Amino acid sequence: MSSTVDNSKRRFLTTAASVVVGGAGAAAVAVPFVTSMLPSAKAQAAGAPIDVDISKLEIGQQMTVEWRGKPVWIVRRSTATIESLASLDEQLRDPGSSVASQQPEYCVNETRSIRDELIVLVGVCTHLGCSPTYRPELAPEDLGSDWKGGFFCPCHGSKFDLAGRVYKGVPAPTNLVVPPYYFQGDNRIVVGEDAQGAA
Repeated sequence: MSSTVDNSKRRFLTTAASVVVGGAGAAAVAVPFVTSMLPSAKAQAAGAPIDVDISKLEIGQQMTVEWRGKPVWIVRRSTATIESLASLDEQLRDPGSSVASQQPEYCVNETRSIRDELIVLVGVCTHLGCSPTYRPELAPEDLGSDWKGGFFCPCHGSKFDLAGRVYKGVPAPTNLVVPPYYFQGDNRIVVGEDAQGAA
């Protein structure tokens, strides 16, 4: 039996082992680094469409959900409210919803909605981004005798009717935004995309 050591074989095995261990170490360092650059599940969900159950929403009630980090209001309007919308046109800055970016094309109508009784709005004032309050009461002392319900921004006094249309003479320049949405049956709304899947 020979006692000579094969140095070339030893160098090969040492180099191969170093490459394997080094590669594993590089992968162990790279995986968390690359993963940290991907959006979190929370961030992905924030921009994703949301499914909303409206089966318990009564006439006159408002519900708030979150989409893309913003409040989205869903209000079930009464027949009387819907019929009163046309009477406000003279008091509104954009009664016909002419600013195309404020709503999807399928909501350019008097009620700014797919179904007259339900309005879906992003609850952010178009002036400086405050969140208006829902004021459904008729003729409250602080809003005047001609108030027929709507949304009032306490930050700078902007007012919107129950279709989210902005009144004249207030700081907000445009109507409240109607996000893309569609109905999935009678009692479910998908907020964040239209029926064709476009966000």
